Amino acid sequence: MKKFLSIAAGLAAAAILFATSSQAEELNYRLKWLFNASVAGDIYADQLGYFEKAGLDVKVKEGGPEKNAIKELELGQAAFGVASADQVIMALEKGADVVVLAQIFQINPMMWIYRSDIPEIKELSTLKGKSVGVTFGGNDESILNTLFAVGHLTKDDVDLFSARFDLSPFLTKKVDVWPVYRNSQGVILKERLAKENEQVHFLNPADFGVKFVANSVVTSGKMVREHKDVVEKFRVALVQAWADSIDPANEAASLAAIASRDKGNTEDIVKLQFDSTRELVKAPVFGTIDVEAWKQTEAIMLEQGQIKKAVHVENAMYK
Repeated sequence: MKKFLSIAAGLAAAAILFATSSQAEELNYRLKWLFNASVAGDIYADQLGYFEKAGLDVKVKEGGPEKNAIKELELGQAAFGVASADQVIMALEKGADVVVLAQIFQINPMMWIYRSDIPEIKELSTLKGKSVGVTFGGNDESILNTLFAVGHLTKDDVDLFSARFDLSPFLTKKVDVWPVYRNSQGVILKERLAKENEQVHFLNPADFGVKFVANSVVTSGKMVREHKDVVEKFRVALVQAWADSIDPANEAASLAAIASRDKGNTEDIVKLQFDSTRELVKAPVFGTIDVEAWKQTEAIMLEQGQIKKAVHVENAMYK
């Protein structure tokens, strides 16, 4: 009897151990910004169970100005995250072990808005004599400096204005050209001015050959080396969720998912922001990494002193 009880106890312990080890470990996925239409695919993946179907327990965590996905990867507080290209490149220069899994935006949402009473900017020389907003120290400054170089302009050719969260300098026409994220503030400003019978245009740096990569999905090299199967399941599930979320056939489900998380915008604004986001992320295959754009981003940062040495960012792309 004692022998039987011993065997039974051993089997029970083994069963408990097996059940525990077979349960999916919770994986934190830190976004770069707040829940809104710009993270439509991330919300869609979470709300519609894409990760669960892949056998993963993923907690999608809202980002914000005080959140840093790469730092959380390094500290083991997150398994996956979203970071801008400049964050990735600066982290690589400091020796961070970071890997880019997928590129969310194929076109950088960072653009400049201006009223249609200014001739449409088809040549960068049109900026001469205009007041231009810029966030000093932000990546829009790097992009603007590159545009100046492409257009053979100098800072003396324009009147630079320090841009803050306050939009009144643009709204009161103190500044002609203002930096915005096309799929968030750009949408709101366009709608607000339309109600005042004012039309706007957007200066898209990509139209002038300046490709500065925006947000991408990242993980740590350690995660790839030690849990390649988990990384691949996560990547495939997220890419599919994003592709499905921007499919017109799923628009109602996408908007409902976004609305459940975004409490700061009206349904009309969410719809317009979603439409804009869809155009910025579209690719034949969602998540495609534009290696040449990454290399150009690194070159821009190196030339402008944001990094002191080349990091060969192409080597940090997921394979």
